[in-house]
Amino acid sequence: MRILIADDHEAVRKGVCAILSSRADVEVCGEAENGKDAIEKANALKPDLIILDITMPVLSGFEAAREIRKTLPKVPILILSMHESNQLVGEAKKIGVQGYVTKTQVGSTLLEAVERLLRDETFFPERVSPSESAVQTV
Repeated sequence: MRILIADDHEAVRKGVCAILSSRADVEVCGEAENGKDAIEKANALKPDLIILDITMPVLSGFEAAREIRKTLPKVPILILSMHESNQLVGEAKKIGVQGYVTKTQVGSTLLEAVERLLRDETFFPERVSPSESAVQTV
């Protein structure tokens, strides 16, 4: 399976790559540092799964997801975010992404989330932390 990772922090991208590389059947086919780059690479590379951060420069992960949905409607999208917010999880579902993993839980849940999305299932936290992040959705 080919995965595209979009996050504006190189250390996060490398960490996600390291976790994913523990599986022999996973290939990180591309990396993007902003939402615009993620859209371009998604359309060029046609990955099996896309992992998007929400807070990125140029275009947010949500904006990128909306655009990617127009050209690649069947490719599963997993949001990977530092924001632990029920509101953002709800927004992600409205956009049509299939999963949401917080960066604090990435080590314990990323591989399970990827596996579920590739089986045409969803992966969302049941309840997010009571301390809602105050983040403006786009």
